[in-house]
Amino acid sequence: MATFFMTLRGQNVIGEPRRGANILKSLFAGIALGALLFDAGLAADKPIAMPLKEQRAGTYFDWSGLYIGAHMGYGWGRSNATRFDPLPSALSHSYNGINGGVQAGYNVVLPSRVLLGVEADITFPNYINSNAVVSSPRSAEAGLTEKMDYVGSVRARLGYAEPSWMIYATGGFAWEGTRFASDLSGGLEEKSIQRRTGWAAGAGFEYAIDPLWSARLEYLYYDFGPADVRLPSGARYASALDFQTLRIGLNRKIDWPGSTGSQPVAARTAPSSDIWEIHGQTTYLSQGYPGFHAPYTGTNSLTPSRQSQATWSNSLYLNARLWDGGEVYFNPELLQGFGLSNTVGVAGFTSGEAQKSNFPYPRFNPSRFYLRQTFGFGGKQEELPSGPGQLAGKADVSRLTVQAGKFAVPDVFDGNAYAKDPRKDFMNWSIWAPGAFDYSADKVGLTYGVTAELNQRYWALRAGYFLMVSESNSGNFDMKVFQRGNYILELETRYSLFSQPGKFRTIAWLNSAYSGGYRDTLNDPALNLDISQTRRGRIKYGYVFNVEQAITSDIGVFGRWSWNDGKTEIMVFTDIDASLSFGTSIKGTSWGRPDDVIGIGGAFNALSKDHRDFVAAGGLGVLIGDGQINYRQEKILEIYYALAVNKQITATADYQFIANPAYNADRGPVSVFSGRLRGEF
Repeated sequence: MATFFMTLRGQNVIGEPRRGANILKSLFAGIALGALLFDAGLAADKPIAMPLKEQRAGTYFDWSGLYIGAHMGYGWGRSNATRFDPLPSALSHSYNGINGGVQAGYNVVLPSRVLLGVEADITFPNYINSNAVVSSPRSAEAGLTEKMDYVGSVRARLGYAEPSWMIYATGGFAWEGTRFASDLSGGLEEKSIQRRTGWAAGAGFEYAIDPLWSARLEYLYYDFGPADVRLPSGARYASALDFQTLRIGLNRKIDWPGSTGSQPVAARTAPSSDIWEIHGQTTYLSQGYPGFHAPYTGTNSLTPSRQSQATWSNSLYLNARLWDGGEVYFNPELLQGFGLSNTVGVAGFTSGEAQKSNFPYPRFNPSRFYLRQTFGFGGKQEELPSGPGQLAGKADVSRLTVQAGKFAVPDVFDGNAYAKDPRKDFMNWSIWAPGAFDYSADKVGLTYGVTAELNQRYWALRAGYFLMVSESNSGNFDMKVFQRGNYILELETRYSLFSQPGKFRTIAWLNSAYSGGYRDTLNDPALNLDISQTRRGRIKYGYVFNVEQAITSDIGVFGRWSWNDGKTEIMVFTDIDASLSFGTSIKGTSWGRPDDVIGIGGAFNALSKDHRDFVAAGGLGVLIGDGQINYRQEKILEIYYALAVNKQITATADYQFIANPAYNADRGPVSVFSGRLRGEF
């Protein structure tokens, strides 16, 4: 599933920190999953599914040694500040929100069962912008916002360890990253980054749920020293704060080669039932291009001078079987990075990992959380493979599956074996997805909905309803349930052509949304192309044809044709009203690299007449708007080679050639070069 970024338009920034420092901060966000991948590489023959184990009488969990893990929780605190404007004025502000992060540590258990340990951790606020705000005072001249970027600590641990549980107290050194931003007249903004130190203390309880996994409940209190900020405009702001968090977490023991503890621990317990699994992934994707020809540049244009940007995503997938046919799925993530030109300037954007929120530091997102119930109708069964969105097990081929909660529309609809996941295969939005399919999603690609799937041997019928965003390119949902929403129907047929499998999917969709009309905006010059002034309840509809066909066991081809009526503004995805994409995927068996993949794909994207006239007049879309346009179809070619370093790690080199970016023959072409490193377990 790809994620999408909010754009920052028309801002001049003073005092922005170096991008390299931001990338270093994101490095820590990947430590936990990176260590997990290393450990998985040492045990490649072990199954990736982690079945629940029951502790036998007399057995125990070995608490000694290295571990890594992740946590999420709820944090709250208070900021006591003084603003000088120019006279001092005191203010106090409470803040709270969901947070998450990673930790790593080392324990030693003495013969007396006393546990001595050390742990380092870092915690990030939720991706919702308000969750990071510590205070936001205003004056007659300007507003100032104090945001928390992260909280970290290095702490000693003293505890008592029993065979299957342990309790501990902890305390040590802490630090916190704060971002101060002040908005000035004329749309200017000035920023200052402060890092302050303090101390942290708390206590926790941890319980072994598997020979290698433990779960914990922990409380921590942080106290930080003051920060005194003087911005270039002369504004001065001083603050001190404390922070508390109550969180749950998972830890994974790391057994290094030659360690004596790994085999005995694994042998002390036996599986009772396969009712839960843990999967994970980390993906770092960097993109850049040399300068290109551009006689003019608008608000939503791709910057013509050379540039490079990067994104990093870290994900855990926690899957559990609740009862017969009932399952729950939870997918917490840490997301960080920027798309090229703040993710504008190309309708078929170059990276599916580029989100619409531009996080300079990692942000925590409890991305997916949903329930799934399967009703089997008997008869033949099939084996469902273990994966991030699927518990391993057998299921009736003839079945009804109902799913409800928070997830992404492409998790259920528009599957394709060769072009589906920008973390694995094609990166361009209009190749891994149907470009004209304006499905519901927030700024990181997720929504709330309910789906039903009737599966048979040769076909499947899927239907879904999803909440629609309250307005175009928004992170908020319209709660007029059923009056507003995204309605989707998909028929998938399965067949065999020359003894090779193939699938054909037909999707029909309809959006009932609070949206503006292109022609209505153009017909009223007094609106100055402000499409928001024409927003009301409107209907938008479209369709998708999606085909995949295996040619041999190592070669497959695919194609998509998507279309929408093009009369109302794009709500979520991208400025495309018609799109044709196609390509091939080739495994490397013939050259002795069976796990390597070559992908070659292309896309032709187009706008409706109303949409084209709106952009030509200077209107802004979700991703495009050069101020004027010499209209031509946007044409994209993408080629990638995915090199399997081992079973867990893949390195990908990718090239994209974009002619007529944002449908403008006056600008470009653009050559985008990408590198992607992905690990999974």
